[in-house]
Order: sequence, then structure tokens, then C-alpha cells
Amino acid sequence: MHRPGKTVSFWSAVSMGIGAMVGAGIFALLGQSGAIAGSAVWISFVIGGVIALLSGYSIGRLGARYPSAGGLVEYMVQAFGVGRFSGTMSVMLYIGSLVAVSLVARTFGSYAHALLPDGAPDWMTEVFAAAIVMTFMLINLNGARAMARVENLVVLVKMSVLVSFATIGMLFISPDYLAPATYPPVSTIFYSVAVTFFAYEGFRIVSNAAEDMPDPVRTLPKAIMTAILVVMVVYVAIAISVFGNLPPDRVIAAQDFALAEAARPILGQAGFQIVAVAALFATASAINASLYSVTNVTYRLATLGELPRAFGKPIAHSRQGLVISSFLIILLVVFFDLGQIAAIGALSMLIIHLTVHLGHLRLLHETRARRSLIILAIIANAATIGLGAYHTGRTSPLLLLWIGAFFALAFVTEILLHGLTERSVKTRCSGSADANCQEEERENELQRRTPK
Repeated sequence: MHRPGKTVSFWSAVSMGIGAMVGAGIFALLGQSGAIAGSAVWISFVIGGVIALLSGYSIGRLGARYPSAGGLVEYMVQAFGVGRFSGTMSVMLYIGSLVAVSLVARTFGSYAHALLPDGAPDWMTEVFAAAIVMTFMLINLNGARAMARVENLVVLVKMSVLVSFATIGMLFISPDYLAPATYPPVSTIFYSVAVTFFAYEGFRIVSNAAEDMPDPVRTLPKAIMTAILVVMVVYVAIAISVFGNLPPDRVIAAQDFALAEAARPILGQAGFQIVAVAALFATASAINASLYSVTNVTYRLATLGELPRAFGKPIAHSRQGLVISSFLIILLVVFFDLGQIAAIGALSMLIIHLTVHLGHLRLLHETRARRSLIILAIIANAATIGLGAYHTGRTSPLLLLWIGAFFALAFVTEILLHGLTERSVKTRCSGSADANCQEEERENELQRRTPK
């Protein structure tokens, strides 16, 4: 429901989606996906974009029917009820969101480090990453209006640079670099789709702005699909420009800042610096939009009892979940590198998306979405998960254990917090006639009766 003073318009929502995707995508993941698919990575971005469009259709219809700041959390609760399963998957969505933001923060740190003089210590990457997270935490403490203004400006800057780079890069392409003879096996290209889909995954953040939209029923689906289509065109053009100007081994060698390295043969050191600065803008805007999304998710989870109540308590013009999440993101930045974060985040978020689409099948009578498109989204997500897990199992099996550990953590968190919440209500409300206590007891009773 729209509330007075909320200012996320259609174009602000589109900017938010573009900002989240591009920052987490072409700058952060071009080198990671290129390490798998080589010069055929543009094909992987096309396939990933199609899967994102299918997922975007499903989530857009859900958001139009259930406009909520909780986004995917709300949709899972609507589909599966308040119980162990929806609780575990919702907490996992929160963990996956933290991983996604840490990916972008780490990329910001890598590009900032690349701009320093030779010999700068590697730990400066973590320092820059932590600093940008803290900066946008402070901006988001001023509320949605401040976030939207900053996002619109930053998206305009970075998209101008990216479109210019893609246009100029196309003029200097070496066809031999993109010849099909240089492509890896078809199966390898498909293995990379999990990573390229993750480059689009930020579009879900638009759904968290539903309560701040004047007309979410019309605005949300259009904004999601528009953002995905714009980003898909940009990704494919950039991928062709990069791998048309650099051989795959050069891209892989500079995978943490591959896009800036690709500008060097075209525009020299000035090109490297321009694109690196644009990357700083891009990743910064992604962090800005993502922290806004994470705050809304944590607030909804706190109201459901899936996260401690502290996450939902007000601070400035935001919630304490923003501050807590920011510090958790900084911890992830310190302990994982880009490749590990990308693999963990990609598979985790694909599983969340698959769960949402499966739940959507239960709600078709409410959303009036096309069953065939929802089923296609399910098949596409499931196939991508299978291929991505197979490749990760062959190359970095330990990462699959990390993903399993995060899901286990989400399940344990769900059980412990529900137990603590029920005991707390019983202790405070035993024999009390207070209306708030009675309401909490009714809510807990409803949750106990909900099928797990």
C-alpha cells in the first residue's frame, strides 16, 4: 500500500534494478564467468538474461499481487505459510543477500586497489570495500528518498561510461578473438550460466521497493522487466567488446578488474582509469540499492520472528538491520575472495529463486500469471542449479560444503529464534489480559498450526 511521502517512481525503480545488476554483474563477474566460458561468455550472458526474464516475470506478478517491502520473503510466506520451510528459506535469502553485497563491495575494493600506484599493499582492497559499505550505510540511514536520489545520479554516470565503452570497443574488435573456433565446449558454456545469471540477480531488489511505489501493481512488473532488458543489452555488448579486444588469458589474468584492463588496448592508460572509476560508481550504486533491499528484508523477517527483533527496531530513518547487516557484509569481504563469493552466491540465490517459482504455482489463482511461463522459469532455474553445482563440485567441492553450511545455519536460526520467541511471549504474557500479549499468543498459535 502506498504511503504519503514515498518516492520510488517507475524510473527510480528501474535505476535501482540497473544499479544492483550492473554493479554486481559486468564489473564483478565478467572475469569470473570468462574464466569458464572464455570468448563465448557473451552467449552465456544471453542465456542468463533469458532465465532472468522468466524469473522477473514470476517475481513481478507476485509483487503486483503482494506489494511488500519484504519482497521474496513475503512471496514465500504467502505460498508456504509461516513455518520451518519458509522460515529457513527466508533466512537463507538474507544470507544470500549479504553474500551478493559482499561480492560487489569486494569488486569495489579491487578496482580501487587497481588505481593505486604499483606496490600498494593487497589489504587495501579490504579497506576500500569496508569503507564503501560504511558510507552507504550512512546514506541509507536517511531513508528511501536519499537512496533513490543517489541511485538515479550514479546509474546515469556509469551507464554513460559503459555505453560509450561498448560503442568504442565495437570499432576495434579483432574478429579472430571471437571466432567460434576459440570457444570452449558447449557444456562449459552452460556451466558458466549460473555465474552470469547471478549478474542479473539484483533485479529482485526492485520488489523490495513495492511499498514505496505510488502504484506497485503497474509499476513493479514493468520496472523489473525494463531493467533486465536494458542490462541484458549492455552485458552482451560489453562482453563482445571485451573479448573482442583481449584474448581470454588476458581477461582471466585480470579477472578482478577485467573491464578496465580491456579498455587499455583501445584507450591506453587513460581508458583503464576511466573504466576503473566507472566501476567504482557502478559497484557503489549496487551497494546503495542492495543495502536498502537488505534492510527491508530484515525488517520483514524480524516481524515474522525469523530474525531477532533488534533487526526491526528504528534507527534514524531506517532500521537496525541495516547497521547489523553492514558489519556482517564486511566480515564476508575479509574472509572470501571474489571467485568464492560468486560461486556461493550464484547457487544459493538460484535455489531461492527456484523456491519462489515453485511457490508461485500455488498462487496462480491470485496472481493470474501464465502457468507455462512459471513452469519454464522453474525448469530453467533447476537446470542452471544442476549444471552450476556439477561444475563447482568438480573444480571447488569445498564451496558446495559452504553452501550446505549456510543452509544449515539458516535452519538452525529458524528453529532457535522461533523457540525463543514463543518462550518470551509465554513468560511476558502468562495470565496477562494485555491486548498486545493476546495478539502475540494468537500469532504464535497460528504459526504452530501452520504445516511445516
